[in-house]
Amino acid sequence: METGTVIVAEDKQESASNQPRDSKDGAQGGDQGSKGKEAKPASERKRARNLSEDKRFKLFSGTANPDLARKIAQHIGVTLGEAKLQRFADGEVYFQLLENVRGVDVFVVQPTCYPVDQHLVELFIMIDALKRASAARITVVVPYYGYARQDRKDRPRVAISAKLIADLLTTAGANRALFVDLHAAQIQGFFDIPVDHLFASPVLVSHFRELNLPNLTVVSPDAGGVERARFFAQKMGAPLAIVDKRRTDMNVAEVMHVIGDVEGQTCLIIDDIIDTAGTLVKTVDALIAAGAGHVYACASHPVLSGPAIDRIANSRLEQVVVTDTIPLREAAQKLSKIKVLTISGLLGAAIESIHMETSVSSLFN
Repeated sequence: METGTVIVAEDKQESASNQPRDSKDGAQGGDQGSKGKEAKPASERKRARNLSEDKRFKLFSGTANPDLARKIAQHIGVTLGEAKLQRFADGEVYFQLLENVRGVDVFVVQPTCYPVDQHLVELFIMIDALKRASAARITVVVPYYGYARQDRKDRPRVAISAKLIADLLTTAGANRALFVDLHAAQIQGFFDIPVDHLFASPVLVSHFRELNLPNLTVVSPDAGGVERARFFAQKMGAPLAIVDKRRTDMNVAEVMHVIGDVEGQTCLIIDDIIDTAGTLVKTVDALIAAGAGHVYACASHPVLSGPAIDRIANSRLEQVVVTDTIPLREAAQKLSKIKVLTISGLLGAAIESIHMETSVSSLFN
């Protein structure tokens, strides 16, 4: 077996190797705290006011974005669950829980970013291990949902991959899902389990309010993002413009024209994903050609694949603001035009609400 990633909770009093564990993860001995009693359903369990004191709560992380998971854990005052994740020489994933999760409300943080398929398989295997270890409830925390753009049959004989991934997560054993800025809100309907859909807009709006940009106009880079941009414009008290775009092929876009008056304005482009940045830079060019003075951009998910970094660096963008749903590549970290805001506080608050069974929607009021 090759040396892999070992995910260990910080500040443990004793190492996992010194703690007695039954070979079947407590199947015979069980959780010492439960004294042999069956775990109650999540709705009937007594919650500790502080999650750090709640023995029926655990937070685990995959390898996709451990920094975000650590920030979430710090925000809610817990340590990450202890587990071992390695790979065999042929690339197969090996995952083992190093602590008892019987009867526990478990949250697993794993965005499905590049390499998408590898991180998805990791997530499936982690869910399966938790299910077989008798976790009371498994909530997958997926800040970035891969395959979300394949959500319909827009051409003959194509797969609806967003639905397939939803089915696989459910079949693996997930009981609940938590997402951030799905590419299409309707993806929630692909799931037969409860889904909580968060928006990164509170974090982004707060940032741009502090910047206090003059003569601001919020811009949607396509018709599909109008609702997202309209919400942002309302929060900022700014007018809305739309760029009419026709996509000629996958990852290839041609900007047609700007709908709305942007002459002399500071434009803020709102999108959920920046992938190759082709749409973004062509939108910037269209806005500048229409008379915009300055152009900023923000997005929830900085996929930034292929030539994205070079395109942003060579564009007339003043700044690109993204969140840490996906870890930035090294080249992106070095680019001064890109600023990263953390959504760990938002995710932490949502996780607390789900565990305590209080309203998640109240976070956005």
